[in-house]
Amino acid sequence: MERAGSGSRALFPKGPSFTLEDFSNKDFIVRDFVDSLAENAVAQNRRSGAGQQAFDPKPLIRAFENALQGLGSLSEELQEKESELLTQVRRAELQHDQTLDTLGRKLDQSINQFEALDITLNNPNAPGKGNRTEAGGNIAVQIGEKLEELDRKRRRALDANFLINCWLQVSETGELTSLQEIQRQGGSENKVRCAVIAHQLMRISQRLDPASWNQNNGIQRNGTTNGTNGAERTHNTREILEKFCETLEQDLLKQFNNSYRKQNFDDMMECAKVLHDFNGGASVIAVFVNQHQFFIDRDQLITDEVTVDGETWDQLADPDAEPPGVEPSLQSLVDEVRIIMQEESFIIKRAFPYYETVLIKFIQRIFQQSIQQRLEMVLEKASTISSLAFLRSLHSSRTYISALIEDLKTHGLTEHPEPCSVQIAQILDQQMEELFVPYIMGNSYIDREKRNLEELFNSLLFRFNIYHSRRKKAPSGFMASLAQRTNQLMESAKDAYLERLESSDLTPTQKAMMLRVARVQETDKNKNDIEVSEEEGCVTTANAKRMMTWLAESVRRSLELGNQSETPKDVAILLNLLLTNMGQVYVETALNAALERATSQESSKTEPDMTFLPSIRPAIVITSIMTRFISTVLIRLAESNTTVRRSMEAQAKLGIESIERKTNSVMKSTMEVIINWVAKSLGQQKKLDFLPKDELELVESLQTQTCTSICVFLSRCTTLICQTIDGHNLEVFTSELALAIQRLLFEHFKKFKVNATGGLMVTKDVAKYVGTLKEWPLSKDVEAAVELLTEIGYLFIIGPEALRERSRNLATGAGASTKKLGKVDFKAFIQSRDDAKSTGVQSVLSSL
Repeated sequence: MERAGSGSRALFPKGPSFTLEDFSNKDFIVRDFVDSLAENAVAQNRRSGAGQQAFDPKPLIRAFENALQGLGSLSEELQEKESELLTQVRRAELQHDQTLDTLGRKLDQSINQFEALDITLNNPNAPGKGNRTEAGGNIAVQIGEKLEELDRKRRRALDANFLINCWLQVSETGELTSLQEIQRQGGSENKVRCAVIAHQLMRISQRLDPASWNQNNGIQRNGTTNGTNGAERTHNTREILEKFCETLEQDLLKQFNNSYRKQNFDDMMECAKVLHDFNGGASVIAVFVNQHQFFIDRDQLITDEVTVDGETWDQLADPDAEPPGVEPSLQSLVDEVRIIMQEESFIIKRAFPYYETVLIKFIQRIFQQSIQQRLEMVLEKASTISSLAFLRSLHSSRTYISALIEDLKTHGLTEHPEPCSVQIAQILDQQMEELFVPYIMGNSYIDREKRNLEELFNSLLFRFNIYHSRRKKAPSGFMASLAQRTNQLMESAKDAYLERLESSDLTPTQKAMMLRVARVQETDKNKNDIEVSEEEGCVTTANAKRMMTWLAESVRRSLELGNQSETPKDVAILLNLLLTNMGQVYVETALNAALERATSQESSKTEPDMTFLPSIRPAIVITSIMTRFISTVLIRLAESNTTVRRSMEAQAKLGIESIERKTNSVMKSTMEVIINWVAKSLGQQKKLDFLPKDELELVESLQTQTCTSICVFLSRCTTLICQTIDGHNLEVFTSELALAIQRLLFEHFKKFKVNATGGLMVTKDVAKYVGTLKEWPLSKDVEAAVELLTEIGYLFIIGPEALRERSRNLATGAGASTKKLGKVDFKAFIQSRDDAKSTGVQSVLSSL
């Protein structure tokens, strides 16, 4: 029986067939190729019988074997083709190398032939190549130069012929037909030629037609001038030529303007070249600069007044307010100039062959006309407000215009993107200086700064000066002589303020500012009789900070506006102003007042009023601030001038030392006041305070009345002293004061008889004194000396045996009064005991 479908199937099916083109396809994928082989083999196997059969690998094996055989045959075919191609490549390379050798030989032959020819031309007599470098002139070049010279002579002859023809035309017919024809042809070269010929004709006319120029330039012989009969000439050659030149110049200028509006830079360059050869370019530069739209628009606005709201001007005149910056109209102008200069420099570079000359003229016109006029208007307006408003406006204007100069230098203008040339940078700096020279030349600027600061300082210290001018002065003597200079300066400052306030040239705004700073009302008729409080006579760091702020602003302006070489002298003037007003008028006046109050209480019969002490603290702080500002700012700014710097250092040293001496005098006098009052209070101790009759009195009172009052007084002084000084100064002061009080107490307790019960009272008083003194910051030695006071109380309450034991530890020599009791003091205290004549105590005394 036959199997179903076996008639159409071969017994051994053929494997897949493929060619090289199948593998050359870009879309060929190995995985897809293997999958197609497997699918074909599986499909044939499935058609071989119906139903589901077990997996048979033989069809796949046969298919892959057939495929491998096909691939092997293709590989052999490829190897054959590759061998053929390699053979062809080797043949081509050999042929290429042969061609290169042939061409190289031919090139060497050509070079040798050229060198031989060159040697022949340069030095035909040279025997060989050794003289090649010593050859004379190049014959070919010499021939070229001769040809060029001949061409120039030919052109010169033609130009001379044409020039003679033109002169004959203008002198005989009064026309310039030939030149006009050249002019009508257009073109840069023709226009330049017209300009040159016209100039030559003008010189010929001067020589040959002096009648037209109203002069006799030649030597007349028989009515003939330089070979030409002037009587026969009826045309005025000068007028004709000048008219032609004027027409030619106007046409060129008109063409330049039209090209400028059309932004045709090439044509502008041609016109500029012609006009430069024609009259040096003065006319075209003038037309470009004067008729620029910027100047036309700004000329219409230059008459506008400086209009700024009143609040801005008030802020500008207020010394405590931040300066508002540059005036808006000037700022707008400078901003516009920055844009115009950058844009026009690009046009100037492309439109003028001599662009630096044009740019210089343009810069000068902008600064000398537009900016200078607006700056003058702004400063004139500011001067009608106040002196401070003028200085601030001058500074802000200088700063803003200086920024413009730096921006233009950085931009480069015609050299953009490179920085501008040295010449343009110098012109910009020159224009900058010329703008502000009228305001800062000589000492005019620093004098303005000085007057402004003097007005501000006098205004701020007016009420302070009024108070101290009315203060009751100390009796004449040494202290009065020390304060005399300060009092004179204070009176001068007060009088200067009042005089300035009544000045006719004082503007309303400045007058209002001076009244506000001085805290004086306009309604006060007699400003010298106003009421002032005691607080207004005290120095405050707030006022000092205001003065330092004003001075710092002035120093900043001086650095940026003043001449750098004059900076040391300027800061020296400001230093003198600072030391005079803040140092002498303000700080030293307050110290004088404190010194007078302290001195007046050194012999006071009532408890001293030490409330003047806290007023010294602000004076010390202000002096410290002033010293730091002088050393870190003013002195450093004068380092370039050694002479001025040394003078400033000496001046500052004298001023600070004067303040320190007065401060020391106040503190020394304060110590005397405290010590004198303690001594006076101790002198009021009752003789029987330490001889109580019963112990009830001891229980009822912790300390004696004298001790209590002294300790309360010292505690009150301690609070005020701590508000006055601090740190090491406080320790030194309190240590010295405590040591002085310790000595007073030592001597004090030697004066009183003390019984056994009174000894307890002495112990309590001493403990109170020691506790009060130890609240102060003391040095170790002084603290030990104060602690020694406790020994006094024990000496009055212990028995003879204890006294004998303590007598063995007594000190001798210099240290007896600070660390240990000396024999003299020990004996004095023992003799103050009421039982000093007893046998036990006498034995102790005799053992000393």
